[in-house]
Amino acid sequence: MGVSRPVPVPPSLPPLPVTGGGPGRPGDVGCSGCGRGRAGGAGPGQLPLALRWRAGAGPRLPRALLGRAARLPQPGLRLRGQPLRVEQPPAPVSAPPPPVPTHLPRDHPAVIKRRFTSVLIVSGLSPLFVWLWKELTGIKPGISLLVLLGFRLEGIVPATLLPLLLTMVLFLGPLIQLSMDCPWDWVDGLKVMFDPHFWVLCLSDMRWLRNQVIAPLTEELVFRACMLPMLIPCTGLGPAIFTCPLFFGVAFQFSYTAVFGAYTAFIFIRTGHLIGPVLCHSFCNYIGFPAICAVLEHPQRLTVVIFYVLGMVLFLLLLHPMTDPAFFGDIPVCSLPAASSGFSVCS
Repeated sequence: MGVSRPVPVPPSLPPLPVTGGGPGRPGDVGCSGCGRGRAGGAGPGQLPLALRWRAGAGPRLPRALLGRAARLPQPGLRLRGQPLRVEQPPAPVSAPPPPVPTHLPRDHPAVIKRRFTSVLIVSGLSPLFVWLWKELTGIKPGISLLVLLGFRLEGIVPATLLPLLLTMVLFLGPLIQLSMDCPWDWVDGLKVMFDPHFWVLCLSDMRWLRNQVIAPLTEELVFRACMLPMLIPCTGLGPAIFTCPLFFGVAFQFSYTAVFGAYTAFIFIRTGHLIGPVLCHSFCNYIGFPAICAVLEHPQRLTVVIFYVLGMVLFLLLLHPMTDPAFFGDIPVCSLPAASSGFSVCS
């Protein structure tokens, strides 16, 4: 049996003998008793035992022959009248992509970024409405728009420190409770506070930026700095303090936020600065609403309750002295007309 064309195979495999069928006739691969060689070998004119047969479908080459051995020179080669078929490995089936949720949680970065965009646009347009209100109503307080909104340098230091300290006095009970439950001592807390890596980590956290920076700044700008100057000429200083939180409560929720809105409105009017309400807002977002139920179940509940009561008493005693307008210079909103109606908070 003559060999007309050797089939290229890997060096570890013997060549496949192919019979020549003459000109114009496809050659036949000689394979008498393929897969049943004596003593497991492949004799003359036989294919190696590694070849496997499939009844009625022709032989199937193993994966070892799918390289150079599978690239036969003639696609029409036949093995004893049966077509020699080379099976390719099945293409890997990729897993279907996970379903895209239709409603993302509020803490998802995509949701936070989208809300950042919307609130920044609204906050940027709010001072424009105050300017239009001044032009249409003819109210000329004699100060610039930025000063009226609380962006000024006079009294900036006390306006930054005193409202924040007053708010910390109000939250004296929660702060003592937090210090009791926290495994850190004061020294460790100060080390963390002055560690630059801590602030880098905070600034890279979208939730921290929302709760401590974006939300306090934008909400106080819209609901205090921009809304109070337009309410005061209509209602007076006192009623404006309690009217302004109603809009804030409608946008968010009533009860706690309404009371908090009245407090920050009082701070804004008494200091004439936006920085104080923003810092108080950020601090309250960090501490959260006092957990009264946890106080009653605390191992040292008597001590914690005493500090809760002490904080509220000291807050009421220090509310007016620590927000005395004498610390902050001329108060811009007190120059608006009708600001002296009712009881005055400008002195």
